[in-house]
Amino acid sequence: MPTTKTRINITADKDIERSLVAAAKRDGVPTASKAAELLRLALELEEDLALSAIADERLTGKKIKWLSHKQVWK
Repeated sequence: MPTTKTRINITADKDIERSLVAAAKRDGVPTASKAAELLRLALELEEDLALSAIADERLTGKKIKWLSHKQVWK
C-alpha cells in the first residue's frame, strides 16, 4: 500500500545510524518514524532560535517605546 507521506533520502554516518536505531528500538517504533520525529523536533528548535533572535533584536532596539497596560487597552 503506497504512503501519502513524502519520502526523503539522507546519508548518515554509522554513529548516527547506530544512535537512531537504538533510540527507535528503545521506544518501540520503526527507525523511519524515529527519524521523522527527531527531524520534527530539530525543525522546532531551529524555529525557536530564529524567533528568539527576532525577539532579542526587538528588545534591544534603539526606538523602543514601552506602553503601560492602560495605554495598550485604551
